[in-house]
Amino acid sequence: MAGDSKKVQPIIIKRVKKGGHAAHGGAWKIAYADFVTAMMAFFLLMWLLGSTTEGDKKGIADYFNSPLKVAMFGGSGAGDASSLVKGGGNSLSESTGQVKKGASEQAEVKARRKALQAAQAAAESARLKVVKEKVEEVIANDSRLAQYKTQIRLDMTAEGLRIQIVDDQNRPMFASGDADVQGYMRDLLQAIGMVLEAVPNRLTIEGHTDAKPFSGGERGYSNWELSADRANASRRELMAGGLSGDKVLRVQGLAASILYEKDDPESPLNRRISIIVMNRAAEDRMFASAQAESSTPSDNEDEEPPTKGSSLPAVGR
Repeated sequence: MAGDSKKVQPIIIKRVKKGGHAAHGGAWKIAYADFVTAMMAFFLLMWLLGSTTEGDKKGIADYFNSPLKVAMFGGSGAGDASSLVKGGGNSLSESTGQVKKGASEQAEVKARRKALQAAQAAAESARLKVVKEKVEEVIANDSRLAQYKTQIRLDMTAEGLRIQIVDDQNRPMFASGDADVQGYMRDLLQAIGMVLEAVPNRLTIEGHTDAKPFSGGERGYSNWELSADRANASRRELMAGGLSGDKVLRVQGLAASILYEKDDPESPLNRRISIIVMNRAAEDRMFASAQAESSTPSDNEDEEPPTKGSSLPAVGR
């Protein structure tokens, strides 16, 4: 047969023998990278939770629970609660706590106000020292008044500039036991009134006496009434020198309650008139005190003040 004449081709089967280890695929690397990324995200989340305050957590929770409400009305702030970090803070490395924005702004405003008040007090103190020098200059340059300069005491106090005119045994400011102003005292007060009119500060005028009592005792006309009358008489003389009446905030008589010579209660130096040119702090305290007193009814509204003729004065007052 013709077909038989063809030579049959042999079938060759090659057997490949694998030797050693073949290279692994890269799928495991992808899985490992995903695992490391997940662990990093987990620890990052734990760190954030540790450094976030309870107020922040509550704000975040409120936002996801009701985002529209938080967007319209706001939520809790960062300083509302404590953190896992002691005192709160921006990170685990910080030792200082968080502060509300409002509290921080209030502290800043308070510090600025305090600095402004200190600057105003310094400027006012310098102005009062100029007034002190001006009073001394006016008295020294006036031949009528220069001889009385030993009776004038000027000093700076917590309330402002204090001008004290003290009595002299041989040259009293007022008639004995009376509020009649002597001539030289009028000149002194009017010269001082002219100087004080030029400054914006307000005044307190105080009358003082020595400790010698009136013959009628404290029930009649006493050193309290006398010191008040002398302070008011001094106010009138200051105004005669040009001082505006609205600059006087208080006129009071203190009798012998505040002695100039504590070791000698009957010394003529205790008989004096004090004019205090008040600084701003003293004015504010006075207004606050007056406002507090105005809300308290007086218990002595029906009590009549004693008249001057109800007792006889003692000599030397």
